[in-house]
Amino acid sequence: MSYFVHADLDAFYASIEQFDHPEYRGKPVIVGGLPGDRRSVVSTASYEARKFGIHSAMPIAKALKLCPGGIYLRGNMKRYREKSSEVMAVFADFSPDLQQLSVDEAFLDITGTEKLFGPPEVLARKLKKAVFEKTGLTVSAGLASNKYTAKIASGMSKPDGLCIIAPGEEERFMLDLPLSKIWGAGGKTQELFARHGLKSCADLHRLTLEILRSLFGKALGAFLYRAVRGQGAETFETERRTRSMSAERTFLYDLYDEFEIETQLFSIASEVFFRLLQTEYLSRTVSIKIRYGEDFSTEGCRETFKNPVNTLNELYDHLLALFHKKYSAGRGIRLLGAGMGNLEPRSAVRQKELFNAAGEKERKLEKSILEINSKFPRAALKRGRLLET
Repeated sequence: MSYFVHADLDAFYASIEQFDHPEYRGKPVIVGGLPGDRRSVVSTASYEARKFGIHSAMPIAKALKLCPGGIYLRGNMKRYREKSSEVMAVFADFSPDLQQLSVDEAFLDITGTEKLFGPPEVLARKLKKAVFEKTGLTVSAGLASNKYTAKIASGMSKPDGLCIIAPGEEERFMLDLPLSKIWGAGGKTQELFARHGLKSCADLHRLTLEILRSLFGKALGAFLYRAVRGQGAETFETERRTRSMSAERTFLYDLYDEFEIETQLFSIASEVFFRLLQTEYLSRTVSIKIRYGEDFSTEGCRETFKNPVNTLNELYDHLLALFHKKYSAGRGIRLLGAGMGNLEPRSAVRQKELFNAAGEKERKLEKSILEINSKFPRAALKRGRLLET
């Protein structure tokens, strides 16, 4: 039997601010912008702030009306990445198979770890305790027989919760959920649900695979069929043999604040890198796209590096460098995009490395580094220098 934990840090940015500043604890903390920042939006709100109705992507001006006594901060992405690295290191202590989804969440395959940590439920509790003791942060966790169900379960008992879906109970768990809880079914898909009069996972469950495909298309229909049955559906299909993959985001308001821009860029990088992890490909080419709000002009650039991009941190560092190289400072950004191009089969990349001109010891070292980074995305091992996070 396979077991997976999805670990999701609670109100990550706000929690770090409360950890670093004890005087903020127990108070509403809103990360994203300062009062008077007309175009800033909420990135993360502490649970104390959420009681006022504040949520991510809300304009700071609206949040200020709901909670005038809140603590408003622009945030510090460098600090948040430092704490993320600390947390991912704790996760890696519990599983050799760690898949980071973003700065504040990851999957752990804990299959076969019973002799080391005890039953899956015991491991999950030990994991939560270790994260708190070593980083001062709380994490909500979902435990299930597949990643998809574990991901949804982790959001069911926030903050600092643990939701366990026993083997065989995945389908029953999904049937009790509203359609808004289907991970991977975004705003447009939710609109389709409403258009077809579907209100719950049970409504979807009653439809055959053929009907779902006719209503939503072949790929989405098959995904929904598996999702509502708790069958381990993936939100991203394995990429076809393609030359590139990318993601972009259009904003309701032009972005000017540096922290907000960096936060959005990291989120986009996470999406692209997660998709890459589902494939057998690597990429050396990174690209960025910027569209400005005042005239909708678009510009971008790309760069090809000597070595493949092996970690999320590495991808983000490349994207951030390209962004500052191309961005016209002071202009409002309406759209950001990021991509990885010239995809190469992972096996081919490693084969090439065996026949380079370096000595045998160096070849073995580089191969080991590549394999460690592939297995532990947060390891971010490099030669000859310390990686800053």
